[in-house]
Amino acid sequence: MTTSPTSSPTASPARRAARRGRRRHRRSAAALAVLAALAACAGPPRNGSGTPFDLSAATPRPKGDIDSFTWALYAEPPTLDYTVAFDYPQNMVLSNVCESLLRWTPELTTAPGLARRTTHPDPTTWVYDLRAGVRFHSGGTMGADDVVYSLERQRDPDNAAAWAQVFQNVTSVRRTGPLQVTVRLKKPDSQFPQYMASAAGVVASKAGVEAAGKDYGTSGGLACTGPFELGTWHKGQSIELDRFDGYWGRRAKSGKVVFRFLPDASARTNALLSGEADGGYLIPTESYDRLRGSGVGKLYFGEGLSTVNVAVTNLRGALGDLRVRRALSLALDRSGFVQVGLGGAGTPTGSPTTRATWAGAPERTRKRAFAGLRPGRPDIARAKALVKKAGATGRTLTVATSSIGQDVSLLATAVQDAGTRIGLDIRLKSIAPNAFTALFTDPGARKGIDMFPLTYYGSITDPLDVLTNFRSGAYLNFAGHRDPVYDRLVDRATTLDDPRERLAVEARLQRRAARQLPWIPVAEWPTAVFLNDRITGAPTSISYMYHPWAADVGAAR
Repeated sequence: MTTSPTSSPTASPARRAARRGRRRHRRSAAALAVLAALAACAGPPRNGSGTPFDLSAATPRPKGDIDSFTWALYAEPPTLDYTVAFDYPQNMVLSNVCESLLRWTPELTTAPGLARRTTHPDPTTWVYDLRAGVRFHSGGTMGADDVVYSLERQRDPDNAAAWAQVFQNVTSVRRTGPLQVTVRLKKPDSQFPQYMASAAGVVASKAGVEAAGKDYGTSGGLACTGPFELGTWHKGQSIELDRFDGYWGRRAKSGKVVFRFLPDASARTNALLSGEADGGYLIPTESYDRLRGSGVGKLYFGEGLSTVNVAVTNLRGALGDLRVRRALSLALDRSGFVQVGLGGAGTPTGSPTTRATWAGAPERTRKRAFAGLRPGRPDIARAKALVKKAGATGRTLTVATSSIGQDVSLLATAVQDAGTRIGLDIRLKSIAPNAFTALFTDPGARKGIDMFPLTYYGSITDPLDVLTNFRSGAYLNFAGHRDPVYDRLVDRATTLDDPRERLAVEARLQRRAARQLPWIPVAEWPTAVFLNDRITGAPTSISYMYHPWAADVGAAR
């Protein structure tokens, strides 16, 4: 989800574009039908044991240090300012440079970070005792003033911080000792302390950020504390990170990391196969089989906490009628999309959250949360009847698509195919990968767009991380969906420190969101990472978004 857009999609001109759209429409529907047929014959990808993909807890530990390694990145970050680090490209880089008060581990648990200890003396107070002697890349030693300044930047409305919602209940962030910061809340907030392990809890040097001014995040250093510091940023080409020898923690195994921007999925795959890039996350799904059989490395799957969805961005048109949203959900061929769009490495779902986020819930609560949410085969007749009752037959809807990867382009095509079958006129609007990321943060970029493919990754292992997005006014509530009952349930769950009580309320939220479809859930998707034979050590889980994963990468032999 990012900062300002690199470009914004514009509305299509009328008649000529409509004719072109209809031609594209027919070709896309035919293409999906062919792909679905191929998938039905081939089945899901298989590993050496002949079973579907397996989740790996980790990659092998390195046998030594390396001078450098190169990583494939599908888009260039528009900025590395931690306050707007809300998408894969930014966080994949930033997690190795800037650190938070707490740390998300590869096992997706929370551990001490820049705060060595956290205490909770009363329901509305959190106290963070900081590590001593932590050095900034820009010079100087971390103190309480830096933490206060960093968290206050997230709260400053002039910054348009992507993480501002995390701080909505915060009344004050104060220095209560040279190495102690106390955060006071308006009311109990079970989510706030968990987010201190994400980019919301990043600490940067007050002096360093102020010295950079408006250029912070786009040029110069980041004034953070991580195992790597920002090196040379070759705009349009790559970002280099250099090992920070003054790091307080375990020394990074590589002296340098080079992130190469490779928006084209084929180019990204070829770079991995040729050794031009040593590894990468977010592997193009159409490349799974090629990489598996390449003999130059290994493709791993790990826990992702990720769901693939169709985000609804406009409720003023046909999608404002719940019957139309339900019709699209009923008509979607989720299994076909998983086989082709996700290379078989996924699970169809009607749930806005993954099952893994409910690992701490009692079995009874988990059953309630997922009751009735297992999707069946597409029900075209029922979906078509709903569209007709809504008076939406023939209505036009625009879906954004991009060449980021097959998961995005084929989901957009699957939506187009489903809409066609039930009487809707679905147009596809192609957006460049660097601009596609702006859809998450810039309302202007979503102008003229009714839906777009959205892969949502959990930033904490709590279902409310996803479910709170459908609350009135939430940052990712793109279409402005409103439900006072839902809002009250979110407020209730947020105040509950007891996980069992909170998860019971969250189960009610999940069922309500699944009925109202502010997003249309499609599939659960594991994390994919490819490492060539030269390197190893990268985590297989989604922890790479906030964990300094590159510091663990070293020599495979």
